Amino acid sequence: MGRGSIEGMGGRLALLGIFAAVAFVIYSPALDGTFISDDEHYVQRNVFVHRPLENWVAIVDPRSVVAEIVENYAPVHLLLHAIEWQLFGAETFGYHAVNVVMHALASLLLVLLLARSGLPAPAAVLGGALFLVHPANVEAVAWINQLKTSSAMVLGLSALLLHPRRAALAAWLFGLALLAKPTAAVALFVAAAMGYTRAGRDSEPADWRWSWLVVWAAMLALFAVAEGLAFGQTAGQAPTLYEGLGDRLRSILAIALRYLVMAATSFGLSTFQEPEPAGVLDPWWLASLPVLAGLGWRSFVTLRDRSSESIWWVFAVVSFAPVCGLIPLPFPIADRYLYFILPGLIGGFLMAGRELKSRWLPSARATQALWVVAALALLVFSARGYARAHVWQNPFTAMADSILHYPDGVAAKTQRATAAAQAGDARTAVELLREARARGYNRLDHLLMPGYGPIAGEPSFVALKQEWAREWIERLSARENPTQHELQLVAQAQLVLEDLDAARDTVARAIEQGGPITEALEVDLANIERAIRFSRLRK
Repeated sequence: MGRGSIEGMGGRLALLGIFAAVAFVIYSPALDGTFISDDEHYVQRNVFVHRPLENWVAIVDPRSVVAEIVENYAPVHLLLHAIEWQLFGAETFGYHAVNVVMHALASLLLVLLLARSGLPAPAAVLGGALFLVHPANVEAVAWINQLKTSSAMVLGLSALLLHPRRAALAAWLFGLALLAKPTAAVALFVAAAMGYTRAGRDSEPADWRWSWLVVWAAMLALFAVAEGLAFGQTAGQAPTLYEGLGDRLRSILAIALRYLVMAATSFGLSTFQEPEPAGVLDPWWLASLPVLAGLGWRSFVTLRDRSSESIWWVFAVVSFAPVCGLIPLPFPIADRYLYFILPGLIGGFLMAGRELKSRWLPSARATQALWVVAALALLVFSARGYARAHVWQNPFTAMADSILHYPDGVAAKTQRATAAAQAGDARTAVELLREARARGYNRLDHLLMPGYGPIAGEPSFVALKQEWAREWIERLSARENPTQHELQLVAQAQLVLEDLDAARDTVARAIEQGGPITEALEVDLANIERAIRFSRLRK
């Protein structure tokens, strides 16, 4: 395949068609999958998304309740879901199809960027194909709400490709990418690396439109303020599994190696990952030292020499930085985080491999052998991706995958707690729930579900509910201006504590405040007032 075949529009459209067809085959088991977990508050039950014309101001306002509901400032992501809801409603096939097409487009754009950085067209297509079929990307493509990940990648790669020729449009796309997902910030650092390496080549013009990258940086700074407000009040409050500095540093290195192994082999993938903190003798962090030292040295040398290869190491390292564990996250490692790390690793190893091959394996037979290995890798990854697509069919298959890989994780403990509750074993259920709480789980609303009905009146379980209710009230009441949703949660906790008068006043306050859940709150208020009247009659 010559360079012209991927530079011309016809060749690009043909490659996009091939990529899309392959992706639909790989993801076919998930195309009829249901809404899962976060899909509920992003799409299924998000009234802002359901009625975007009424709520567009709240969607784009970083101070509104919307950013708190979805735990990020991501108006582009939500507006995309709003369009989807108008088209598909509660039918999930359309959402999955959009995600698959977006992933195919991202893979095509990666091909173009790899070719732009100097890879021959066949190698660039191989890189895009590896990204397309890689099993680590299944979570980011098959999980409906992860449209934010693929759309941010498409917008970010488009900005990088357009920057040299249409800088104003590229800056606009970069801004949209940030508003889809914060990880798109990596595009700024990649663009800077591209300019830095170009300056070292006499054949390239010196002007890299640096003034426009200053605009990118200003946009990122403004976005960081809005994102900090939303994230700091929600996901940023998640307790970290790695409290001590030593545990955290060792775990960061161990996670980096886990990602490298997942990228190279596709093994180690799981939904809702919960690895234990890396101890002093943990093999993951010990093995990471020589591996990461080698990659660090390679990155330094290529940057020093202004090699285009360094662009891709920058891509990988900067994409890893926000998800490495320094910032508290509900899950310290996730398959979907690799979606932005993978392009950097693929590009870096392909660029390094080209140099090493020309030096150590220059023969035609060696080239043919390498292409056979590449073809086998594509087949294995495709089969593995197809198998993992089955995981994302419904909440039960997703949870089962997590339990399989982390039998002592939160998902496993809460499932066993529910089973114990169904058997009437309150002591075991409470013990398991306390163990889950130690790992950051405190979903009071889950304890009120029918699964715990058989032990609802047991003293130990009642005490646990009340303990968690007091935690909720203390945390949410500390907010200076709590939202309707937060006030509803406070009222729910007050009901658990059987403080009916306080719950009534809290719900009335939420109704007076106004907002998208007023109608539901009015129903809650009527139910609470009936309960108050009934309790007074009993007295």
